[in-house]
Formats: sequence, C-alpha cells, structure tokens
Amino acid sequence: MTQSQAQADNLLNLEELSAKLKWDASGLIPAVVQDYSSKEVLMLAYMNRESLQLSAESGETWFWSRSRQELWHKGATSGHTQRIKSMHYDCDGDTLLVRVEQQGPACHTGKYSCFFNEIPTATVQADSQVLEAKGADRFAVLSKLDQTIAERYAERPEGAYTTYLFDKGLDKILKKIGEESAEVLIAAKNNDREELSAEAGDLIYHLMVLLRAQNMPIDEVLHVLEQRHYKTDIKNKTK
Repeated sequence: MTQSQAQADNLLNLEELSAKLKWDASGLIPAVVQDYSSKEVLMLAYMNRESLQLSAESGETWFWSRSRQELWHKGATSGHTQRIKSMHYDCDGDTLLVRVEQQGPACHTGKYSCFFNEIPTATVQADSQVLEAKGADRFAVLSKLDQTIAERYAERPEGAYTTYLFDKGLDKILKKIGEESAEVLIAAKNNDREELSAEAGDLIYHLMVLLRAQNMPIDEVLHVLEQRHYKTDIKNKTK
C-alpha cells in the first residue's frame, strides 16, 4: 500500500467516525482529557471535525477555541503538549475521551489539572468517615500518592523533594531506589519493625516516582500481579 493510499484510508475512517458522532449546533463535541498514567482528569475542551482530524494525524491534541473562534494546538506556545495514547467516544457518541501523556501542567494556571477547585459536600465527608471507621479502602493512600507525584512531575514546585528527583533525572532516581532497597534489607536483618515499615515506605515512594518518570501507569504493574495471581490460582486448581 502506498503512502497516499494509506492517507486516503485514514481520511475515510475519520469521515466514518465523524458520521457516528453527535456534533452540536456549532459543529463541536466536548473532549475530556485524561492523564494516561495517573488517570486524573486534566481538562475539558472542544473539538470540531478539523481538530479531530489534526489530533488523529499528528498524535497530539488539537482543539477548537470557542472564545477565539480558531484552532489551537495544545502546548504550541507553552511546550505543555499532550501526546495521545488513545481516543474513545461514549455510548451516545456525544463525548470524546482522550488519554494523553501530559508534558508539564495541563492548566493555564500552572496546575497539573484544571480541576483543582474542590466543592465540599456532606456525602463526601460522610463517606470518608465511614471508610475511616471501617478501615476500608486501605490502599487509597497509594492512589493519592500517585496523584501527588503526577502533580509534582507537571508543576515542578520549587523546594519539593519530588521536584528535585525529577529535575536530577533517571540516574538519581535509580540511585535512590538502590539506596532504599539496601536500607530495607538492613532493617529486615535487624528485625526492626519500625525501621522496616519506614524504609519500605521510602522504597515504594521512589518506585512510584520512577514509574511516573517512565510514563508507566501503576495499573500496568498491578495488571502483571493480577495475571500472575490468576495463572497461579488456575494452576493450583488443576493439580
């Protein structure tokens, strides 16, 4: 297949997709942008047919500015581009979901996500109290830590230790993982539970920093563990 034929087929697919989507009266469709790694919702923008085509062809997000009435390439001036990992449309065909690798903050304010203004509700507070009372969702802190690390990676606040690690680069992160691994071994050898829990926490934190630096969602690691558990479970049942 020639390059021109491939481009023609791609255009045809985009035309077929466009026909399946429900564009509003202005020819727009909302696009929810999500961080591929942390799963955090970063922003909401709008696409028209041309920006959707540009996004598909370039592999980076393009949108339609309703205020300026023009196309805009996310990060074209700031450098905070969004590399597209996947695009989906919902069951009604009236909303897009775009998963991206975000370079720097997604928000024009310098925040990692545009959705940083929390609205307190009675249900959220009540649910939090119930979870605390029952000791439920004991791994929630990992999700929160993953989100915080993602924010540090994007925003790079001055004075933050996580910012320091990202600025120093991969070699520094790997060195810290080596150091923390050795300290875990020493704590275990000394049978010191308090020291072991502290050093294990440090090791987990630095591993999560590494995953973010490598743009690897922690979900991929969890998936590997799940698959291994599944295979072991099946093997045990067939014995």
